[in-house]
Amino acid sequence: MSARDIIIRPIITEKSMKQNSEENKISFEVAKDANKTAVAIAIKEIYGITPEKVNIVNVRPKTKRMGRYVGKTNAVRKAIVKLPEGQDIDLFNEN
Repeated sequence: MSARDIIIRPIITEKSMKQNSEENKISFEVAKDANKTAVAIAIKEIYGITPEKVNIVNVRPKTKRMGRYVGKTNAVRKAIVKLPEGQDIDLFNEN
């Protein structure tokens, strides 16, 4: 599995942007079968930065309603990557 298959997309929310500015952490949506070492290797391959720490969270689907119809959101596997001091990944100017 290639690095681009492991890291699907960055997660851009108010909470993740606050973590990025205060704690130097960035959140990514990752593949369902990715582990911490695979995520760390993929970050190093794509961005050229070796992460200090990688935490992985399985986010369960939420139940949503639209009128009488009930459905669920998608389940997501999220990786929170702590970067070394002085290192940064610019998420908004990627090619």
